Order: sequence, then C-alpha cells, then structure tokens
Amino acid sequence: MQLYLKRHKVLRAFAVGFHILWVYIIDGNNVIGGRVGWHRDKPGSRRLLLYDLARLARAKKLRLNVVFDGAPDPQFPDGSSYRGVRIFYSRPGSDADSRVVEMVEAERNKKSLVVVTSDRKLTSRVRACGARVMRSGEFRRMLDETVETAPDQEPDAPNIKDDEMDEWLRYFGVEESDSG
Repeated sequence: MQLYLKRHKVLRAFAVGFHILWVYIIDGNNVIGGRVGWHRDKPGSRRLLLYDLARLARAKKLRLNVVFDGAPDPQFPDGSSYRGVRIFYSRPGSDADSRVVEMVEAERNKKSLVVVTSDRKLTSRVRACGARVMRSGEFRRMLDETVETAPDQEPDAPNIKDDEMDEWLRYFGVEESDSG
C-alpha cells in the first residue's frame, strides 16, 4: 500500500508540474473577419492582429503561427517572425486553409497542435489529422482579454516619461516640426 501511495504522489506531482506546450496555428483572415470594418484596410488589420498576437504570446508564453490568405506583406515575408509570432501566407494559387493543413501534416506531435478557425471544412480536415480546434470567436475573446490586461511594452523596454523624451529629442537635434 505504501508503494502505491508513493507512486501515486510521484505521478501526481509529475502531472501537476508537467506542462504541455501548445502550438497554435491561426487562420488569420478568419480571426480578423470577426472585426467590423476589417476589409477596408486589410494590411492594417493584419498588422494589428500581429501586434495583438505578439502581446498574447508574451503574456501567455504561447507558440503562435498565423496564416493569411493572399500575397505576403513586404514588411512581414513568409516564414518571418514578429515578436515571437511566426507568419505564413497561402501558397501562390492556393488558400490559407491548404497551408494550415500542410503545416498540421508536417508536425510530428499533432496532439500539441491547436488550430484556430471557424471554417467547418478546415476543422474537419485538421481534426482528422489529430489536431485540436478552437473556434475563432473563442480565440478572439481570449486575445481581447489578454490585450486589455497585458502591458503594452516589452518587459525590458525603458519607461521614459514624455518630458524626458522631449529632452532627448532636443539633445539629438530633432525638432517638433520634424515629426509628421
């Protein structure tokens, strides 16, 4: 009996201390589409999502990959990284859903994958591969809650007051008329 209790405590301690590193693959256009007016400024909407995802990744210590439909943004080429968020695009002549499936199939540990989408066909395809699915609306709520509470700057970024910044700008010869 003592051996059983000892093993049980070790297993329980292991289970409590064990943390699964979830890897998110996000259908970017699907998450952006939940915002009113996103279609008026697609590049701006992509950048805003990347900024919010970076804050989420930092606050929750998540591995995030986002896949967008269409041509790559020149500032964020295919396969690039922005503050810990990997950025991908659909292949020429294809769509983001196909790229997501390709990424899921390439992953060795499919049980650690969470695909964020509300697309039924994509949901079915990635679940058949063994990945988990989170609906875009649920992810958007998690993202918005985190963005509201997460600090807006890097943890090691200097906290400079406005008047101090003005002094430094004057020191380096930057005039107010230079901005803008």
